[in-house]
Amino acid sequence: MIWVIEAKALPDFRLGVTFSDGTEGEIVLRDFIARDTRQVVTVLRDPLAFSALRVDMDTVVWDNGFDLAPEFLHAQTRAHSAA
Repeated sequence: MIWVIEAKALPDFRLGVTFSDGTEGEIVLRDFIARDTRQVVTVLRDPLAFSALRVDMDTVVWDNGFDLAPEFLHAQTRAHSAA
């Protein structure tokens, strides 16, 4: 299993992430956040709310309790790196 060991918010709704397998890179969440209509996600459209994140257990968690599976984040990093 792969997990997030470090993450930081970057401008324009991006994350800088390092994973347990040594993969590191950027994940662009701008479109995901813009399209998702769940309130727990729409709150993250505010750059301050988006930047209020931490690594908890094995993934990225925002102060409002929202998290994304580490496998999803890893796949997004790989897809972003391949582009």
